[in-house]
Amino acid sequence: MEKIGINGIELAYIRRGTGTSLVLLHGFPLDHHIWDEVVPLLEDTFELILPDLRGFGESTTVNSSYPMDDFASDIAGLLDHLGIQKTAIAGHSMGGYVALAFARLYPERISGLGLVSSQVLADPPDRREGRYKSAAEVAEKGIGSVVDAMTTKFTPDPNLQAFARENMEKHPPAAYIGALKAMAERKDSTSLLASMKYPVVVIHGDADVLIPIERAREVKDALPHAHLVEAAGAGHLPMMEDKVQTADALKRLT
Repeated sequence: MEKIGINGIELAYIRRGTGTSLVLLHGFPLDHHIWDEVVPLLEDTFELILPDLRGFGESTTVNSSYPMDDFASDIAGLLDHLGIQKTAIAGHSMGGYVALAFARLYPERISGLGLVSSQVLADPPDRREGRYKSAAEVAEKGIGSVVDAMTTKFTPDPNLQAFARENMEKHPPAAYIGALKAMAERKDSTSLLASMKYPVVVIHGDADVLIPIERAREVKDALPHAHLVEAAGAGHLPMMEDKVQTADALKRLT
């Protein structure tokens, strides 16, 4: 992976393919490898930019709280470094929250939006408190409890569960803590939908237990021109559970 210094961290990324620029953002607490199986299906259509978000994979982090906007600023800095003024951007789960923050902060730089297993709503109070509690537990005891809790929730596929566990175990506690707090404090993006005149793709597994598919249907209801894909039988990792349908949907962002 290549790395750049931005906002006090080292941000690692991979650049693959040719065509329209598309940034693919991973979810929590994973890294860019979740996209490995769709990259070969997309690299003839897009110039793909796959960063490891701050703290995850080969990117470093800061030992302090930071808002979701800082993740978006990291991506803007990466695009500046690559000389890319405007891009489509697709995010999985937390990566979707980063993509929404990017769309709000840099509307002139986004040409299309993909939300994969994500949502536009902010956390309700109970979910917010749960994230703070998890962050405190990670600070005290390490990442084990979060890894254990999330492994089976990602997908019913045991092979992908093994992938998810191995991937989650690579990342430091500081990344978990920072991301959990950033997600807890993220803004509600519902009002942003009305300004989205560019292509929007929403991809969601109908067996997702982490973010219900109703959240995806609500985006489609609020944004009739959005393209909604409901991946039958898929959980929270449709880019791995249904890679062909996921790639085909993302091609609408050209």
